Amino acid sequence: MGEHGGVKRLTDLPAGGRGVVRCLKGGKDFVARMAAFGFTTGTEVAVGQNYGHGPLIVSVRDTRVALGRGEAHKVMVEESVDGTGPENQQPG
Repeated sequence: MGEHGGVKRLTDLPAGGRGVVRCLKGGKDFVARMAAFGFTTGTEVAVGQNYGHGPLIVSVRDTRVALGRGEAHKVMVEESVDGTGPENQQPG
């Protein structure tokens, strides 16, 4: 898959992992709530805490947010293996 790990659930990223939001898998109320937190398509997120159970602590738009596991499970991200998001890659 090249430099990026492909699209996966936010809950699948380990602590220290980074990714770019690709889509939100939920109803309009969920999508609106997540957008209010800053989770919009193309936004980079960094996982600060993910113990495999309980809430995740993530940074998005310079803000730390605690997400319940169910919420985080609905956030689809493209993992940044090299520490930079796809939008930061230089063309050709």
